[in-house]
Amino acid sequence: MMAIAPAPERLLDHRGNPRASFEISLGYEQARLGMAFHEAGHAVLAMAYGMCVLTSEVIAWSPEVDEWTLTGNTAFNTHDLNPWHFAAQHAAGEIAQVQYLLTYGLWTPERALACNADHDREQAIDVLADFGYDLGRDHTPQDGKSWGMVRGMARRKIGYLWREIRTVALAMDERTILTGDDIATLTGMTNPPLSGGSV
Repeated sequence: MMAIAPAPERLLDHRGNPRASFEISLGYEQARLGMAFHEAGHAVLAMAYGMCVLTSEVIAWSPEVDEWTLTGNTAFNTHDLNPWHFAAQHAAGEIAQVQYLLTYGLWTPERALACNADHDREQAIDVLADFGYDLGRDHTPQDGKSWGMVRGMARRKIGYLWREIRTVALAMDERTILTGDDIATLTGMTNPPLSGGSV
């Protein structure tokens, strides 16, 4: 764990605003593993949908003695991508983290709520809007999809890929950061070649 916080820009959402933070009633090791599941959800679904994963990591630091803070980051290439797969990959982090709580016998309503990742939803909405696709927060737009529909897509895919997500999360918890090639080696999945821009 780092003694000081990472660079401030690493703690901002895609709009440049600070990401929301939540208290979670778990010890450091359990919370860290939960964050690893969150990022593994993003990374494994991204790769499964044909995105080139660059890195996926847990970021932990101690702002004060006996205190800790966690976040994470997954960087991937998004060139020539199905927009709904992009959105489902964004939904996957929160869903995988809640599934971790359920699987490990740690789930409570409060802990599930603390997995909230509205910044992932808002980034998906904004990016899709830039390309002319309508993703609704709490409704199904005409010719579009709702966030609930996208979450359903992600939940189904996570069910098929839970073994891979678990494998990546455990390795990320141990190593802190994994490259896309590390993830491909661990899971037997294919990390497509890099092209275009990354998120």
